[in-house]
Amino acid sequence: MVNNEPDKVSAIRPDIPLAKQFLNRELSQIEFNRRVLAQAENEAIPLLERLRFICIVSSNLDEFFEVRIAGLKEQIKLDSPGFGSDGMSPGQTFERVSGQVHELISRQYQLLNDDVLPALAEQGICFLRRNVWSDSQREWIRDFFFRELMPMLTPIGLDPLHPFPRVLNKSLNFAVGLEGKDAFGRNSGVAIVQAPRILPRLIRLPKEVSSCPYSFVFLSSIIHAHVGELFAGMHVTGCYQFRVTRDSDLYVDEEEIKNLRVALQGELSQRHLGDAVRLEVADNCSQQMAEFLLEQFALKNEDLFQVNGPVNLARLMQVFDLIDRPDLKFPRFVPGLPFLPRKKKGHNIFEVISKGDILLHHPYQSFQPVVEFIQQASADPDVMAIKQTVYRTGSDSTLMEALVAAASLGKEVTVVVELLARFDEEANINWAKRLEEVGAHVIYGVFGHKTHCKMAMVVRREAGQLKRYVHLGTGNYHTGTARVYTDFGLLTCHEEICTDVSEVFLQLTGLGKASKLRHLWQSPFNLHGQILNSIQQEVKHATAGKSAAIIAKMNALLEPAVIQALYAASAAGVKINLIVRGACALRPGVPGLSENIRVRSIVGRFLEHSRIFYFLNGKQHNVYLASADWMGRNFFRRVEICFPVLDPRLKKRVIVEGLKPYLRDNVQAWEMDGDGYYKRKSARRNSRFSAQEVLLEKLAAVKQEPIE
Repeated sequence: MVNNEPDKVSAIRPDIPLAKQFLNRELSQIEFNRRVLAQAENEAIPLLERLRFICIVSSNLDEFFEVRIAGLKEQIKLDSPGFGSDGMSPGQTFERVSGQVHELISRQYQLLNDDVLPALAEQGICFLRRNVWSDSQREWIRDFFFRELMPMLTPIGLDPLHPFPRVLNKSLNFAVGLEGKDAFGRNSGVAIVQAPRILPRLIRLPKEVSSCPYSFVFLSSIIHAHVGELFAGMHVTGCYQFRVTRDSDLYVDEEEIKNLRVALQGELSQRHLGDAVRLEVADNCSQQMAEFLLEQFALKNEDLFQVNGPVNLARLMQVFDLIDRPDLKFPRFVPGLPFLPRKKKGHNIFEVISKGDILLHHPYQSFQPVVEFIQQASADPDVMAIKQTVYRTGSDSTLMEALVAAASLGKEVTVVVELLARFDEEANINWAKRLEEVGAHVIYGVFGHKTHCKMAMVVRREAGQLKRYVHLGTGNYHTGTARVYTDFGLLTCHEEICTDVSEVFLQLTGLGKASKLRHLWQSPFNLHGQILNSIQQEVKHATAGKSAAIIAKMNALLEPAVIQALYAASAAGVKINLIVRGACALRPGVPGLSENIRVRSIVGRFLEHSRIFYFLNGKQHNVYLASADWMGRNFFRRVEICFPVLDPRLKKRVIVEGLKPYLRDNVQAWEMDGDGYYKRKSARRNSRFSAQEVLLEKLAAVKQEPIE
């Protein structure tokens, strides 16, 4: 297994302890979620979007507990003596994180209950608690319970023959306190009711009983109101909703498995039953019941989160699609196209690419050219072969259907499917099966190195010769996320780049040593070294008295050697601007360490996802796009691609669209200080500049529709 990850990082400033040079990853991730929650606090953002941001925080925290907190707990359990580059042990990190997450979640529910829900009610969107139901509403809800819910519910009374049931990860459950004896003379005092996942968490009341244009009741409220119907003749002393988050990492042993797909299918069935890492209960839950639940899941008081509202806020996301109120959402827009071939009937996308590289900037520009690239390749009789990597694509994918169709037509189709794409394993396994059934070559990449690069290659016969066309991107082949994630993609037939891409596919599908690539930088082989070399090149320019600058945009910055190299560049006088959406372990603006480094984060309507690396390099203005963040896993434990933008016109576009607006943003930008805290940029009304809004106005085919 290739792993060039450095064992230790030497201090650039020995007089400054390493622990003072790095920030904690987990704490930085919490800071990111504070910035997301701040979107819900912002009254300038449409109301339903504010609710959506509250839900996004819950979804983010679910994954944070399932992966990061689960990992910390495992280290603590194994009594790991190690300290992170920030100087904190797993136990110290967990203690700090636990306190801050409790504060964040408390603020989240306060914002929901005191601000967003009352504002929605003023707009005729009501979430009705039990104490405000009218008689007609109670009657309708009672009928709904008996008709739609009761047949689906299975109460489990706890006794020696019915121990505490297996509770699935993130499922909605109810702990019910009881008095009295049942038909068999049993009285355990406690029962568990599990809400099937198939049941909707929100139920809209019909117009005839609604008190608002949109009236909703929570599933939890309906079950609370009628839980006594499940225990005839007994007295319910309390009913408390609860939810457990579990360790969701999959563990597969490279030396033990013979078939990764079969091994993963076995692991997936157990994912919902990993070790518990968090317990969420309603704030009315009695201390006795909370302690009982903690004991059942082997958790401690610091793992308990008592919340004022539904314990599964992420499921509130469905409200967004249930309500037809454009005035309470971001204005709609139609993505633009960098070219308009539709004006010609039967246009050929390969002819368009042959005339010059095409740069796509999503979501401002349409993802449709990428879809057409694969769809036309599938149907074109001159196309001999298609090769593509798949990391995340979704369970319903037009692109994957096109690959299935191509293989069915007898074309040579090779798909490198990453089965270990977290939380997308099942969808990828299903696509792998379908592709194999129609004769495609399905490769699962290199075990121990996730295939995270985004590339597709089409081989076409033209004038008696084979010609290659490729697509390279910073984002996934996912038509859904392409509408809400910012990413760049490049369609090209540049001969040397196509040869590089072909070499990478050969590495992934065959055996042999890595070939030297002409233009692409690749993990786990040389991407890390090339980034360090590029930073060092700027140091040389600065030392020689020349202009030197680095601008880098990414999702996370954590790799210690790169951070140390940036510190050294700062000391040499290199001007460094970093646009880091999420976790950042680098401390900017610290005297004697990083005076010339500025870090900002953009949090807005779209999820910033593109990776752009710019090096002034003696005014050559080198621009690279990549699938990789500056993290250890991306440099050493994944197959990643970083590719140059060679066309001067397109290079300028990346700088003008992908970097400069984000450095100028004073609406959605947050500046980071040396202690890891962020302050939102403020702007006077006449100097307001939002990168995402400006790019929408500039690139969309149909601009944002005015609110009627």
